[in-house]
Amino acid sequence: MLPFLCLCMGSGVLQADDDEPPSLCGGNEEDVRDPDPVSIAELQMQFPGIVFFQGDPASNQIALTFDDGPDPRFTEPILDTLEAYDVPATFFVMGARAEAYPEFLERMDEEGHDVGNHTFWHPNLAEESVGQVQWEVEQTEEVIEDAIGYRPRLFRPPYGNITVEQTERLAALDNVVIGWSVDSMDWEQIPADEITANVLDATDGGDVLLMHDGGDWTQEIQTPEALGDIIPELQDQGYEFVTISTMFDIPKEK
Repeated sequence: MLPFLCLCMGSGVLQADDDEPPSLCGGNEEDVRDPDPVSIAELQMQFPGIVFFQGDPASNQIALTFDDGPDPRFTEPILDTLEAYDVPATFFVMGARAEAYPEFLERMDEEGHDVGNHTFWHPNLAEESVGQVQWEVEQTEEVIEDAIGYRPRLFRPPYGNITVEQTERLAALDNVVIGWSVDSMDWEQIPADEITANVLDATDGGDVLLMHDGGDWTQEIQTPEALGDIIPELQDQGYEFVTISTMFDIPKEK
């Protein structure tokens, strides 16, 4: 375990105090991620049944997904909003943060949400070995299993970055890779009304919506506020919110 942990020690992410969640090992979204998930779309063609990023466009189903939590600043109000509208979602959690805040995973599970794997330290997988990726996945699976009793199949790579070789290893580990088709761009720390517009202007049947319930400690994402406008508007348009496991008819657990 130690050689892999040392990759993140330079940024001090091995510790978190009572007020701050563990940091993103690969850096914040603005510095690292290309918002266009073309690589996931290409991988889906190579790995049908393993890589998913969009459902049936003829359906009225859409899937809300949240990355980088749990983060007490954002996860709790997001869960409150989902509960108020009786809407299920899928949370791709960081292992380090899930270990720090297991009570949020318990609530996610109790309220009918899918819990997926978003690595332990949130590295940029394009810069990591296949062995490191397997470690990240398996460590996070252990944390999730300790919290809610199962190891998730659903995996989303940080920043949407993943290689063919890493995808092959994940498939061998009985994971499925989940991308997205609509990016709310909330990771740019834009105002709530812009997040809302980004989602409403782009969403259609079968879409997987990317949002965040966590970030670096300096980030103040406006996702909780935007969500209260997004959900009722899409419901009024006739859309049904579903989990990732429901949209793609795949088991959420191994």
